[in-house]
Amino acid sequence: MGEAPGDKPYEQISEELIAERARQQAQKEAEELWRQKEAEITKKFRDAMAQEKARIVAEKWKIEMEDRKAAKLEEEKIQEDLKKREEEERQKGEEQIRQQEEIRAKELYLSLKQAQQHGQHSDDDQEWKEQLRRSKAADEERSHKARRARDEYRRQSLRAIQKGRVADLSNLFQGTGLNNDQETKLNSSSESPLLSHSVASSKIWERPSRPFSREVIIRWFKEEQVPRRAGFERNTNRIAQWFHGIISRQEAEELLMNKSEGTFLVRVSEKIWGYALSYRQQSGFKHFLVDASGDFYSFLGVDPNRHATLTDLIDFHKEEIITSSGGELLLEPCGQQKNPPDYSPLFE
Repeated sequence: MGEAPGDKPYEQISEELIAERARQQAQKEAEELWRQKEAEITKKFRDAMAQEKARIVAEKWKIEMEDRKAAKLEEEKIQEDLKKREEEERQKGEEQIRQQEEIRAKELYLSLKQAQQHGQHSDDDQEWKEQLRRSKAADEERSHKARRARDEYRRQSLRAIQKGRVADLSNLFQGTGLNNDQETKLNSSSESPLLSHSVASSKIWERPSRPFSREVIIRWFKEEQVPRRAGFERNTNRIAQWFHGIISRQEAEELLMNKSEGTFLVRVSEKIWGYALSYRQQSGFKHFLVDASGDFYSFLGVDPNRHATLTDLIDFHKEEIITSSGGELLLEPCGQQKNPPDYSPLFE
């Protein structure tokens, strides 16, 4: 994951580490099995040789000297035969252990791979749950503010009526007084135009609990993010150089591969309602999730600061680090390398 063009991508290095870990574990288990097997083989043939030698000695001991030479030759022949059989069984045992080692290495590899994938799914679920929690909190805060605004409007209206200052309200109600029915109409119409627009829009666009397709993400961006000028430069209608469309982590890393430390881009996330900021550091890459499910933009689990716009968040971290441990500053935006740009579907 260095800066040289020939360096391996993160996924390949991860695969190789898992395979190597599985191979070493299987080799360790195979060595232990071989020690046990070798001890059994050695003991078996040592006992056999001892028994055979004892038998030969017992039978031939009393034979005269000329017969002892033949007995010695017979003993050597038997020993040679036993050694040959021992070597054959030893080779057979080694082959069995080697096959078990290969099978065990594959089993461990699959187990470690499944554990890694389960960990990734757990991280995705945790990120989505965190955004859902923050989204609910933001909805409750908006409802609370709207309720307080209605209560305050009602209180001010009643206060104006009590003081006899109804002239300022006459143009709205075409009369000189307020009865109970008119007060009810006033309260029902006291909601802000923005809230009324949100209610009307919700009949057309209702955001799912989480993004589940590319089409839904594009619809979300057009309905909720374009009106908030997400991806635009400040005070212009040009798309920011750092803004990208729905691209993967791997595509982002390929764009940042030969860039200097501090280069960054922002891409539309496929995991949460928000974005991912991909950052080039000296030893590789970092990816930070940006929550955009509420009325503000903020990093998930990293920085508690809230920003009114996506551009505000980027500009803030051009001067302030993202994490104290990493010291990440947004120094250089990473632009487009394709034509048309990868964000084209979001603005069609």
